[in-house]
This record gives sequence, structure tokens and C-alpha cells, in this order.
Amino acid sequence: MRIDSVLLAAGLAALCLPSAAAASDLGSGFSVNGGATFVTDYRFRGVSQTNVRPAVQGTLTLSHKSGFYATWWGSSIDDYIANGSDAENDLIVGYRHSFGSTTIDGGVLYYYYPGHGAAHTDFFEPYVSVAHAFGPLTAKVTANYAPKQAALSVGSGDEDNLYVAGDLAVALPKTPISLTGHLGHTWGPSYLSIGDEYTDWNVGASVARGPLTLGLVYVDTSKDSSSPIGRNISGSGVVGSIGVSF
Repeated sequence: MRIDSVLLAAGLAALCLPSAAAASDLGSGFSVNGGATFVTDYRFRGVSQTNVRPAVQGTLTLSHKSGFYATWWGSSIDDYIANGSDAENDLIVGYRHSFGSTTIDGGVLYYYYPGHGAAHTDFFEPYVSVAHAFGPLTAKVTANYAPKQAALSVGSGDEDNLYVAGDLAVALPKTPISLTGHLGHTWGPSYLSIGDEYTDWNVGASVARGPLTLGLVYVDTSKDSSSPIGRNISGSGVVGSIGVSF
């Protein structure tokens, strides 16, 4: 999954990638977990990737007790995102380690869009995050930096992109409810930014029952951006989700 975006059905799990809550032991220190989610709109850093329409998403993670993990995350998208492609595949390799209540996580994301033709659409993005739990409250800071690449170009030359975000999540005691808040800022100019830069934010709530999670999130950004058919894809909106983990 794009770790800097909101995992609309994940509640507290949105702050840690991947979640080990439903992991199945494979032996020799390896475990696997995954899930599937339906969202009413797929927002990446506040901007709709589906023309403000629903998306189906899935994820699968193989992790080792040493802290290393490999993840696939995929979503349906609108073809304006990647030159005709209708799907996004995120391939992730990372390492996570906890020191008491603090967790450090870092790795590399590769964004792959099948069916994009000869266009440059795929790119990679290293990331690092630090999360700390204060009882039921978890705070997290994340930085994603994509070096200069053709896929991020908005002109004649390659461009880079920086995204920094802060997240808060709290599990309400003795309830299945989690509350989340997110604030992020994108620096460009690049294909990932709206002009030179912009800010995105959201607040949400989720309810978990066994393997099912229901989520509702209010999302907004500081700028307007339109899809090729003229829909505002960065404006305010409420996104609902239902997910199942295994």
C-alpha cells in the first residue's frame, strides 16, 4: 500500500505497515497476512485516483521475525493516472524494528502500472517512519522521497518529490472504535504535486469486528485539481470503506 496515504479501513493499523494482527505462522520465523478492501474513493495524498469513484484494493505481506518484510498492495484506478492503466501495483521491501514503545520502519516502494504502453509511469520511492505509542494513542511521522525520475516529470526534465506527514491514532478503551488524524505536505513540482506544492489532511473513524473493519474518513487538500473530464479530484469529501483481513 502507499504508506503515506490513508488506509481507510485500517484504524490504528493505518500507522504500521504491514499489520501483523492477522498474520499466519509459516515456520522458520516467517509469517503471512493480507486483506481486501472496498473504498468509495481511492485518495492518495488527498487526491482521488479513481475520478471520485469506488475502488477495490488488496494486499499481501510476507514478513520475518528479524523485521524484514515484502508487501504487494494493489488497487483499481482510473486510467488518467497512468496513461491508460486501470490498476496500480505497489511492490514494497522494508525493515521494521521496535524499541519499547517506539517503532522505526524504512524501505523502498516501487509503483507499477500495467498496461501503460510506452509512457514512463513507473517509479520508486524510499520511505522512513518513526512511530511512538503513548498508551492508547499512537503518533507517527513519515517521510517519502522519490529521486528524479522520468515518471515524475511535468516538463522536459526529470523531477523529484518529497512528502512529509504526521499521523495520530487512538483506540478508544473498551470499544472496537479507533479515531485517526493525518496531515501531510507535498513538495514538487512533479507529477505527484499540484503545482509546486500542496497540503492534505483528513480525520476519520473505524470500527473493527473480528476480521472486518468499517471506516469513514473526511479528506481535503489545500488546492483544486481536475481530472480530464473536469471532476474536482482534490476537493473535500467523505470516503467510506469496508475491509477484511486474513
